[in-house]
This record gives sequence, structure tokens and C-alpha cells, in this order.
Amino acid sequence: MPQVLEFKLPDLGEGLTEAEIVRWLVEVGDVVAIDQPVVEVETAKAMVEVPCPYGGVVTARFGEEGSELPVGAPLLTVAVAVGSDDEGEGADSGSRPSAGAGSGSGADSGSGSRSSSGSGEVESSGNVLVGYGTGAPVARRRRVRPAAVTAAVPAPEPDPVPDTVPGPVAVVSPLVRKLARQHELDLRQLVGSGPDGLILRVDVEAAIRALAGETAAPRPHAAVPATEAVQEPVAESASGAGAGPAALRIPLRGVRGAVADKLARSRREIPDATCWVDADATELMAARSAMNGAGGTAAGPKVSVLALLARICTAALARFPELNSTVDLEAREIVRLPEVHLGFAAQTERGLVVPVVRDAQARNAESIGAEIARLTEAARAGRLTPAELTGGTFTLNNYGVFGVDGSTPIINHPEAAMLGVGRIVPKPWVHQGELAVRQVVQLSLTFDHRVCDGGTAGGFLRYIADCVEQPAVLLRTL
Repeated sequence: MPQVLEFKLPDLGEGLTEAEIVRWLVEVGDVVAIDQPVVEVETAKAMVEVPCPYGGVVTARFGEEGSELPVGAPLLTVAVAVGSDDEGEGADSGSRPSAGAGSGSGADSGSGSRSSSGSGEVESSGNVLVGYGTGAPVARRRRVRPAAVTAAVPAPEPDPVPDTVPGPVAVVSPLVRKLARQHELDLRQLVGSGPDGLILRVDVEAAIRALAGETAAPRPHAAVPATEAVQEPVAESASGAGAGPAALRIPLRGVRGAVADKLARSRREIPDATCWVDADATELMAARSAMNGAGGTAAGPKVSVLALLARICTAALARFPELNSTVDLEAREIVRLPEVHLGFAAQTERGLVVPVVRDAQARNAESIGAEIARLTEAARAGRLTPAELTGGTFTLNNYGVFGVDGSTPIINHPEAAMLGVGRIVPKPWVHQGELAVRQVVQLSLTFDHRVCDGGTAGGFLRYIADCVEQPAVLLRTL
């Protein structure tokens, strides 16, 4: 008889407590191998694929795409043949921590233990193990339903829904519980419209409207798409329901929520100031062309303008270390940091992220450019790890790619400064006493006024502009 093992959402590291299901990679009835990725989730740091430590047949999934699950909540159950190699290897795999992620915890020992499934409880003939495996994706899955598994995991008859449901309430989202508490709703009196009776936010909001006399009854017991739960009207039109288009409620969670929290905290805590300067980037662009072999003599990968500006930043931070620091509020100390971990803003389909080039002070322009290219590709593919998105000490923001000249960027908390770079465009410029058309760029520096005064910030920005206008200035530090 097969054994049904429950796999729970593992601790993904970096203090993360929940994750949003972006895409299921398996379905009920699919055969999975040990360490095969089964679901793609998004945390406040990045999108990751979660592998299952067991090999067998998927008997249940928990959570719809777009829903959030806390760490430790069931993800799926897998039927494994008792005594099979998959079972033993799965247990071992589940006990191995993976890079950037902790292992799931918890086991119910003894025969006859019970594990939740999508259609009720299923008797298990052994321990219910929970773990987090490591490894690469395996071959494409096959969809089968072995007779032994089908016989061992029958679908129970649905029970009538009582007025008050005993036992744990079928609620996953802490937001749903909070909303119910705020309006003094008893969740046990609600019938969830999610899978297996899961109570969704839309169910609680329907009950709130019913209590307020806005609707006659909650929604019928039916499956609701994940997107519907976040597209409820904010308020009815003055002339009644359906009189106008409904506003959309878009939850701030995942990467977008983390960015919102960090920017709000930066505004609350950091007394920032901004200074800016226009610089003639004609010589910098000419130097880049020479580096990239305009005449066919240079070898190696091409160097980007962003890589050159990043190298200029590391030289400037060596001269003005005040801007490569952070503020310890509890100790009331300014902490100057020895290494430059250079972040750069990257726009992706899922929002703004800031990958970090480690130890940028020890890299040349070519090395920085190669790392920026690698991190940018990973960001667009959603493969950045939490470690690649944290620990920055200074950020470079190239908003010129959006076709704008200037900006006053918000500091990436807990850093002390951010350099903004506008677009490089031909403009009239006085060059060597004569009016000429030159390649001009606007540079802006937003800095924490606690770590330095305007004189230091101005000196830093002026050095950046001097290097842009005369790249030979950098030769003194190479």
C-alpha cells in the first residue's frame, strides 16, 4: 500500500514568512521524481522554483495560483510506494538544506498518521515527512494514475456543510483573518468558495456587505478564479451597483510589496537631499567606442555605459567613503563600510528590483559589465536569489533608459546615497569657448544628510562629472 507524504512550503531564508503561488508545475495525478520542481513561488525577494523531496504520484495540491501561503503550510501530497527507493531518497533529500533556503520542519511519527489532501483526510501507513530538497529539474513529467494509488486514495463522499464547522477554519491568508476580526465575523459561519472550502477574501467581503445590507446573501459555493479575489469594487457608485466601472484592488505583496515597504521606510527615516549637475559625456562615449574596438583592434566583451559609470562610482567612493555607509539608529553611529557592493536598478515585468554587484571596488569596468549583464538576465527571467538582491551599499539608477533627463531618486534603505543618470542626448554646449553640439547627461545625487554635508556630496558628484567629461582622470586611480 502506498504511503501519502505531505510536503509543506519550506523556509526560503532571509526571514521570509510567506510566498505567493505564481505557477503550478505539476497537477494532481502527475508522477514526480525526487527534487523535481513542483511550484514556482514569489517571495518579497525573488521568484524561485520549489522542488519536492519525494518521488511518487501527486494526490493533492493546496492553494490556487495567485494565493499566498505562509511558511509551513501544506503545498501538496505525494503517494509513495512503501519501501521504495523514492521514499528513502526522498526522506534524505528533504533533510538537506539548499542554498538560500532552509529545510521544512515537522514530522508525525507512528503508523496511522493522517495527512491532509485536497478532498479530505487520507490514512497514512507511516510517518508524514516534511522536507526541502535540492537539485536540478528532471525530465518532463508523465501523467498517470496507477491502480494501486487510485485504490489507496479514494475520493470520499462530500459531507453536508453544517452551520458551524468544527475544527480548524479553512483559511490560509492572515489578511483574511484580520479582515474578519476587524468586522467581528465568525469565520466558522462562512462557506468558502475556494478549493476544498478554503475561505477567500472575496467570501469575507461578501459577508461584510451582507451584514451591511448591501447584498442579500454571500456568493454561492463555487470555484472563484484567483484574479477575481483582487478585483473587487472599492465602492459602489452613488447611483447604485453597475452604474459605472469598478475600481480594482491590487494587493501590495511579493516584490512589489517589498519595494513599497522599503521606499516608505526610506522616506520616514532618512533626511535626504538631492544635488545635480549637467556633464559633457562626449569624451566618455568616445572612450567607450575605443574600448569596444570601433577600429576592430579591441578584444573581449563590449563595455556598456552603465559599467563605465559604475567603475567611476567605485573610484569616487574611494575618495568620499562617507557615502558608502549606513546609519545605526540604535547605537547612533555612522558605519562606514569597507567594501562597495554596488546595486543597480533593473526594471522587470514583475516590478523594480535592485541586483547587487559584490565587491565592485575590486573589479574593472569589464568585470563589472559582465556581472551587470548576468544579473540583468537573471532578473528578467525571475531567477535572482535573495542573496543577489540584498546587501548593497550604494545604488546606481540609470533612469535615462526611460527617456527622461533628471530625477530625484529615493535612497535604497539602509544605504546612504544613490546616483541617478539621465539620458545622454545631443545638446548645445559651450566647448573650448565656442558653442557646439555635445553629448550631455544630467547626473543627480540623493544622499543621507546625516552621513555628510552638502560640501562632501557636491565634491563626490563633481568628481563623477569630471570623470565623465575627462575619462583620463580615472587613470590616476587605475
